[in-house]
Amino acid sequence: MNTNTHVGVILMTYGSPTTLDDIPAYLKNVYGGREASPEVITEFRRRYAVIGGSPLIRITREQAVALEEELHAQHPNGPAFHVVAGMRFSPPFIADVAAEVAAGSQQLVGVIMSPQYSPIIMSGYIRALEEAVANLQRGDLELKIARDWHLQPFFLQATAERVRQALDRFSPDVRERVPVLLTAHSMPKRVIEREPDYINHLKETAAAIADLAGLAPERWMFCYQSAGHTPEEWLKPDFADVMPELRAAGHTHVLIAPVQFLADHLEILYDIEVGAREQAEQHTIHFARTESLNTSPLFIKALAKVVKETMAAPVQAV
Repeated sequence: MNTNTHVGVILMTYGSPTTLDDIPAYLKNVYGGREASPEVITEFRRRYAVIGGSPLIRITREQAVALEEELHAQHPNGPAFHVVAGMRFSPPFIADVAAEVAAGSQQLVGVIMSPQYSPIIMSGYIRALEEAVANLQRGDLELKIARDWHLQPFFLQATAERVRQALDRFSPDVRERVPVLLTAHSMPKRVIEREPDYINHLKETAAAIADLAGLAPERWMFCYQSAGHTPEEWLKPDFADVMPELRAAGHTHVLIAPVQFLADHLEILYDIEVGAREQAEQHTIHFARTESLNTSPLFIKALAKVVKETMAAPVQAV
């Protein structure tokens, strides 16, 4: 690793509206330039108001600061790292931060903040960063983008640690019997039929986390959440489908642990904290969720490992 090199790193994620007034523009970006219906805008306003706004951008920036500190701690004699957060659908946009972080850098590393990689699902991030770099017209700037890291050991350990911590908060008389739902964002079935490896990676992540957390096979299951409100078929089972099954089996407690989300945002603070809690309470089940990874030291070590392995990897064709 060249100690004189300057390396820019972009943590790329979905984005979120900063204020309720930003929701129409944000949704227009998500929908590829199409205006969202008034009903959809109203519903998103309600959800963001309930959770007091999404902390995703703030937390991703905090992750960037922590990662930069970790990289410099691991390499006190260089290279020099500059880590920033870039959003796909809201400011600070990937294209804007790419220009900032590329200044003075010889290498640029993009990390999509989703451990499970899919060429189709992640193509928007890759395209945004590649186009931004191309527009810089910097022939001396080497761009590398991290691909799959769904079995990165520090990431798995950090998530399993959150599961164990959450289970420890249950009373001793029920702790060993609490079922654990390891969740991921649902997708339209048509998308996954084109790319089954993505779901396999999600399930492999869930199984590895369950094993590290010491969960017996009969104690946990993988399921989905946050399905879109569209007529097409989305992946099942949703955790809403699982709640009545748990109650019918005699369970009175449940723990939900996302295996894909790396920071607090709408899908955790509303879909799980509000939606899943309501689903559980409807079936007289006591609900709990794991704390998000956010700036977990183990997770930041995982990101540092991903960055260094990406730097050392050969340039890949997209």
